[in-house]
Amino acid sequence: MSGRQQQEMQNVTLLGHQGVKYPMTYTPEILESFDNKHPYRDYFVKFNCPEFTSLCPITGQPDFATIYVSYIPDIKMVESKSLKLYLFSFRNHGDFHEDCVNIIMNDLIQLMDPKYIEVWGKFTPRGGISIDPYCNYGRPGTKYEAMAEHRLLNHDMYPEKVDNR
Repeated sequence: MSGRQQQEMQNVTLLGHQGVKYPMTYTPEILESFDNKHPYRDYFVKFNCPEFTSLCPITGQPDFATIYVSYIPDIKMVESKSLKLYLFSFRNHGDFHEDCVNIIMNDLIQLMDPKYIEVWGKFTPRGGISIDPYCNYGRPGTKYEAMAEHRLLNHDMYPEKVDNR
């Protein structure tokens, strides 16, 4: 590995590390980032996370979802193994579905300061109803702010096939 590659990866400590411990409580500090090698270009990065679980804050029953995270990076990007461990940390976290997706988005904004990000949770039904909260953010004062408004206003007009239910 070149000196440049070593420097770029200095903040990535979880990838390839076999002895990683899975957090048992909400742990945003586990998130790691690395430098985007193409900050001059807009492109989407999408994570599909089909094994997300959290707890209902009232009943303590488990809630299951697929979480979709899509973003347009600027300078920093989220490292995928740290994202996996971070999402795992919700396993014993009690919050409503809507809160979970907003917390995830807020933590990723704080980590990366992306140009644009959206988080969509497709939760399996409990009690005969499913809840699919969606939130997004575009950097204020930029075209991404207008993009966020447009995508929010047009969200779910043509729903994707949901295959996790």
